[in-house]
Amino acid sequence: MSEVSADQLKQAVEGQHGGKSVLVEAVPVKELYEGKTAWEGVVHVFDLEGHPKATRAYAWSSPVDGSTRRRFYAVLHLGGIRSPLDAVRAAIVAEQRARA
Repeated sequence: MSEVSADQLKQAVEGQHGGKSVLVEAVPVKELYEGKTAWEGVVHVFDLEGHPKATRAYAWSSPVDGSTRRRFYAVLHLGGIRSPLDAVRAAIVAEQRARA
């Protein structure tokens, strides 16, 4: 699986949420569901400036099934989202709900 650059993820954060973002760290994440890997990869953590509610965002990319394209995720550090793992879990739940 080819990874994307931190600059591409920065553009995704700023494009989806506005403001200016600064990379803080990259964190490996592995989310299991019923004993199987639901998602595994690296989540980039960005500090946000200029956003009305959030001061941090989590961003990553995953391949689109059956395609050479990638989907970009940018999840704000709000509500129950307090870590890169929380952000991945929230995105997985949102996708499952959208498919239902």
